[in-house]
Amino acid sequence: MKQDIHPKTKMVVFRDTASGTLFLSRSTTDSKQTVKYEDGNEYPVVDVEISSASHPFFTGKQTLVDTAGRVERFKRKYNIKN
Repeated sequence: MKQDIHPKTKMVVFRDTASGTLFLSRSTTDSKQTVKYEDGNEYPVVDVEISSASHPFFTGKQTLVDTAGRVERFKRKYNIKN
């Protein structure tokens, strides 16, 4: 197998913006933002809109996640009245 062809992995915190839950994992992604994790160390943080902490399949709760106002934008775009 060829040496040095795989990207380097590092510890990264993924933050679920819907629930605020933090997950620490290895990843090749990078971020300029950092956050102090519960172990006291500071890691790069990547925001995700939905994860297992907020997804209805895993939580058993049906919730409406409309973080960007998509429904309102759609209604304005097509001039739909309620």
